[in-house]
Amino acid sequence: MINYDILIFNNNNVRLTCVSVFLLLQVFRRKAVELGEKLLPAFKTPTGVPWALLNLKSGIGRNWPWASGGSSILAEYGTLHLEFMHLGALSGRPVFAEKVMNIRKVLNRLDKPQGLYPNYLNPNSGQWGQHHVSVGGLGDSFYEYLLKAWLMSDKTDEEGKKLYYDALQAIEKNLIRKSSGGLTYIAEWKGGLLEHKMGHLTCFAGGMIALGADGAPDDKTGHQMELAAEIARTCHESYTRTSMKLGPEAFRFDGGVEAIATRQNEKYFILRPEVIETYMYMWRFTHDPKYRQWGWEAVQALEKYCRVDGGYSGVRDVYANTPNHDDVQQSFYLAETLKYLYLLFSDDDHLPFEHWMFNTEAHPLPVIKKQNPEIANQLK
Repeated sequence: MINYDILIFNNNNVRLTCVSVFLLLQVFRRKAVELGEKLLPAFKTPTGVPWALLNLKSGIGRNWPWASGGSSILAEYGTLHLEFMHLGALSGRPVFAEKVMNIRKVLNRLDKPQGLYPNYLNPNSGQWGQHHVSVGGLGDSFYEYLLKAWLMSDKTDEEGKKLYYDALQAIEKNLIRKSSGGLTYIAEWKGGLLEHKMGHLTCFAGGMIALGADGAPDDKTGHQMELAAEIARTCHESYTRTSMKLGPEAFRFDGGVEAIATRQNEKYFILRPEVIETYMYMWRFTHDPKYRQWGWEAVQALEKYCRVDGGYSGVRDVYANTPNHDDVQQSFYLAETLKYLYLLFSDDDHLPFEHWMFNTEAHPLPVIKKQNPEIANQLK
């Protein structure tokens, strides 16, 4: 039981109160459930796969017009599971869990090319859109949530576990490659052809693989930790090979180039967290001091090139000698980048993984302990 007592300092020394905090928590809980209920019309499609965009007043949904003929996007409809399961636990209403579990049923019925999940799915027909597979943008957090659904359920969600490890096996077989210089990277798959490009967004995968390594089947724990370390090293190299020691939006492995952005529209840095995220997970699981060292290098680069009068700004070209700021501090910089840096240099018992699971925006959600029968029943 969490003790919600707080200390209020006044002229009469210290007064203990819990009523105001309790009432405030009830307000946030009620508002969270109200918002979840407002989102439910997004699932009113022939398949139950939700729309990307929803008018909260009218309840009418639609998809992005550019998304493969009006398809839903894997990293959007596949990144609801943790939040909706948590809402179900908070509210006692099974409808939230039912909506996200139905998405799994739809996916389980579909044939996967080479065991991979394309980024686009038509919510009306229930069929894949164009066969583009990425562990970075458009796909990334779907895979993260398969693993974290199992972990957040206190390892009772066996279906989520199997889906994750099967997907990782397909990714390793079809997308993961090693450059001639010895750098392991995750390519993108377009209609059966590999594009030897890795996005900054994809760098989260090192942390994800490390987080899931302990539960890996067939005694693959050691192998998966090695793979996670190799991806962390590759992403670190994408930073060290720039003038500013900050990573580009995407980097390539072709034409003799390794871990370097070759296109101008891929050379920017917008304060993304994924590389720091992987350092944090690798530190927690290995305590190898190089991950803190790499994190500190990133802190110094952020201070030198991104710090401005009003906060922090992205830069347009990390290979330039002086920064050309984009004048934007992205919301994920506070929510994720700085949070992961803080955790990287904190003790392991600060938000320990056995009690807390981070959603894709680094917000901690509690592990739903299986000894709680009321909550466990909602997860079945």
